[in-house]
This record gives sequence, C-alpha cells and structure tokens, in this order.
Amino acid sequence: MATNGKGSVIVELYDNPLTERKDDRIGRVVTSRSYSEDDIIAEIVARRTDLSASTIKASLNLASEIALEKIANGASVSLGLGYFGLSVNGVFIGDNAKWDANQHNLSVRITPTAKLRDAVKSSSVDIRGLAAGGLTINSLTDVSSGEVNSRITPGGGVNLTGTRIKIDGENPANGITLTNQQSNEVVAIPKTSLLVNDPSKITFIVPSGLVEGDYKLTITTQFSSATTSTKEPRTYTFEFVLNVQPTNAN
Repeated sequence: MATNGKGSVIVELYDNPLTERKDDRIGRVVTSRSYSEDDIIAEIVARRTDLSASTIKASLNLASEIALEKIANGASVSLGLGYFGLSVNGVFIGDNAKWDANQHNLSVRITPTAKLRDAVKSSSVDIRGLAAGGLTINSLTDVSSGEVNSRITPGGGVNLTGTRIKIDGENPANGITLTNQQSNEVVAIPKTSLLVNDPSKITFIVPSGLVEGDYKLTITTQFSSATTSTKEPRTYTFEFVLNVQPTNAN
C-alpha cells in the first residue's frame, strides 16, 4: 500500500519549568488531530476499495486479540509499528523469593520498529514559536498509585502541574474533562472535585464511577494572569494517554 511520503509536524515552544532562565524553552508537537481505529479503517478502504470496512475491522480485532493472548502468556510479539513484551517491576529479596502482588507487577514494554523510527526521523519540523497563552500541563501524578503520566484511579486524587492551568472564567466550556479513547464518552470533572485550583497546580478527585479504559485529559480555561482573563477559552489536551483500572486491581 502506498504511503503519503515524508511527514511534517508543527512544534510550539513553552517555558521550561526545570530551569531558572526566563528564556529557556521546551518544544511540544502540536497534535493535528486524533485518529480512531475507525478513522484508520476508513482510510484503508479509500486506498483499497476491494476491502470492506467490516472485513478490515474484524481482521484487526482478531490480530489484536491473538497478540494480547500471546503477550499475556509471556511471548514477545511484533505487530504493526511496534514490538511488544513484558517487564517485571519490583524488588525480590533472596533467590527463592515469591511473587507478591502488593510489591510486584507486570508492565507492557513497547519498542517502535525501525520503519516507525525512520519515518519520525525524516519528518520535517516547523517551529511555530512561543505557544499562544502558554497554557500547558507539565505532569500528572496519580496520588493513589504514585504513577506519573500514565494512570488515574477512580475515587482517588490527581495532582497536575503546569503553566496557567487554573480553571477560571464564566464560559460553560471551562473545566477539566476525561475522554474515553474507546467510546469517545466525555466525563466532566465537577467543580466541587477541585481541591486546589492555582495557576501552576491543580488537584482534583477522579469520579468514583469512572469505567476502566484509556482516557485523554483536557483543560479548558480563560485564565491568563492574576488580574486578566482571555475573551475566549483556551484548551490544552495532555499528550499522555491515562489508564483507568478497576479499583480492586493491583
């Protein structure tokens, strides 16, 4: 199947929170849009009209199910644009140590293929300059597990750090939302769940009924400074996908 050739990305600059230099910047790729599995399938159909969307979807689902089964049983799997395997987290004391679910866990290790690395390496980059408004999330910490930029726990606390992230303004769109990446359902964080709402830090409680799955977090606000607000809301979507596991999962 033919590809569209060399990629192109836009990068915006943000204040670097790790240094004291006022002119020190870090770059973030501007996400042009998010593609779901159905979006990708639609493009495949457009390029290969001899394949139906239902056939492609069934094939992808079957491949994913088989790969999941193999990985969960300790196999290393090459699928699509990555290599998948398992890593063990936690410390074992002694040569005959036992598995303790309270101290040990398995995580998925994903390594991009050479094809993906080469495609990214060859992408052209356009530096747009300092991001308008400077709204950005630097990190997210799940208080219950201590994990950073990877997980949130229903009913637990979340600490966000960033720049100009305070939820402020009268526009009804302002606030924090979590979008389920499988169902596209959007869950709004109630204002009553905001425990800290400062320009550089937000602490909130995750809804206890949030179903398991993968989510993207978005902040919308009119905050600009201690004395001014923007006329229109500004929105920032955190670049990391956040996993929600059952509350009784280890």
